[in-house]
Amino acid sequence: MNVLVTGGAGFIGANLCRELASRPNVNKVIALDDLSTGFAANLAGVDAELIVGSILDPDLLDDIVSGVDAVVHLAARPSVPRSLADPLASHNVNANGTVYVLEACRQHRVPVVAASSSSVYGAVPVLPKHEELPTRPMSPYAASKLATESYVLAYGASFGLPVLAFRFFNVYGPLQSAGHAYAAVVPAFIDALLRGTPVRIFGDGLQTRDFTYIGTVVRVLADAVLRKVTCPGPVNLAFGTRVPVVDLTRQLADIIGSPADIRHEAARPGDVRHSQASGDLLRELFPDVAQVPLEQGLAETVRWFRTLPEYQAPVPAERLTVEVG
Repeated sequence: MNVLVTGGAGFIGANLCRELASRPNVNKVIALDDLSTGFAANLAGVDAELIVGSILDPDLLDDIVSGVDAVVHLAARPSVPRSLADPLASHNVNANGTVYVLEACRQHRVPVVAASSSSVYGAVPVLPKHEELPTRPMSPYAASKLATESYVLAYGASFGLPVLAFRFFNVYGPLQSAGHAYAAVVPAFIDALLRGTPVRIFGDGLQTRDFTYIGTVVRVLADAVLRKVTCPGPVNLAFGTRVPVVDLTRQLADIIGSPADIRHEAARPGDVRHSQASGDLLRELFPDVAQVPLEQGLAETVRWFRTLPEYQAPVPAERLTVEVG
């Protein structure tokens, strides 16, 4: 089987390429990425072909999709704050780009597994969030991801295209970048704690999230591709945990062994107050799925961060020795 991963040099995409390349039934993995938020270095040591290009290029998509057996569509312009700064750019990549991907898949009858987001639930207060709830997006990003999944499911209904749309909930783990204005909460907190700088929490910190470790996510995605799993509606990819953001900070501080200097800032527009998934449909479709406990996943993520040069402390001068021979 040959598999195309759009956004394949990004955080989730590169981890998925690594997982797919390890599966004996996968012959070739192609990562398509414009490197606007992904990095070629994420694919170092991975048996995958990187094609630098955009999902907004229909001719390129048609050429690549004609030679694969499945597509995992992860390419997107992420981040709620980024969408507030430039709503049109988020719409163009997330909505229009998805249609280009789907058109190529429709022409060549190639199944699609695609990434939506828990943000589509938005202002709906019911917990846990189950897939039959209405959607009330609170940001341009959330609206664009709702468009993504809606187009995917519509192509399945209209053209008989085999499709599966996952709603991701706060995925975290190795390769997730930090140190920029749009960093997700886990890498942003780890970065601050390792550098000894204040941890910025927007709002009171009592907002809750359902965190999902990247290893679990990519195993489910790979399984979906190999077993050709489809579903006429969206599927939550999370397990129903509910962790206050301030508690996440304390857990990370304990793992790193550094006190957290928490600085509260004004809540951000478009942020959802509480997020928690119902995982019933996920377990029905993937009965062997295993959740990685948050503490274990955070420890693995911190371990990866400590391998990066910018987080490796220099040897103190008093420990340096000079050998004279």
